[in-house]
Amino acid sequence: MKTELNFTDHDAFYERLIAAHHGLDEAQSAQLNARLLLLLANQVGDGAVLAECVDAARRLFGPYSPPEA
Repeated sequence: MKTELNFTDHDAFYERLIAAHHGLDEAQSAQLNARLLLLLANQVGDGAVLAECVDAARRLFGPYSPPEA
């Protein structure tokens, strides 16, 4: 899993992401996030890398027990 900034023009990406949520209610915003996550996961394509990313993101909120592979 890459932990260093690995894409150009991250500010433009963030602006696009925020703009995509404009005008959506909370449920629609959650659906957009879920769809985007699945589209990006498909681009990554490597299950081990995706598992590392999920685990790293989840650790922000405290300990958890990921499922056994």
